Amino acid sequence: MASWNSPAARGLLPAVEEAAEHTKLWWAAALVMAVTGGRRGRSAAASGVLAMAVAELLSNGVAKQLVQRRRPPAQWIPHGDVDDRPDSSSFPSGHTAAAVAFTAATAAAWPWGGAACAVPTVLVAVERVHSGAHYPSDVAAGAVIGGVSTALVRLTPRLLLRCRR
Repeated sequence: MASWNSPAARGLLPAVEEAAEHTKLWWAAALVMAVTGGRRGRSAAASGVLAMAVAELLSNGVAKQLVQRRRPPAQWIPHGDVDDRPDSSSFPSGHTAAAVAFTAATAAAWPWGGAACAVPTVLVAVERVHSGAHYPSDVAAGAVIGGVSTALVRLTPRLLLRCRR
């Protein structure tokens, strides 16, 4: 994936990286859903943002602190776009965790909204490997964390209701 040197990839993936930085892409998607999607869109946006926050906490606040893994060596990335890589642990991909969490939570609340977010989510995951910021296993772990975060967000209200009984 990192050696994919097509002009289309070199043009599209840096824009995906910029949009995904600091979760701007997902905040924008939440805003669009909340404004245009009615009650269902607002619910999907809220679920997505909450799941994304949990995923960021688990990936960046917990897992990256526990697993100190170096980024892939720059010489493995043939296209030379490796100057702007983070200094933090490579494992897991926080960008992928946030993307998967947002998309999965959105899809559970509003399938059309989740479907609209699926392509950008895949592009974020591809971009993280292509840019040399992550190994494929970092991205896979980020995706798992995103899925777990979504499950936690969806199950917590039910568990709280059971505890009150």
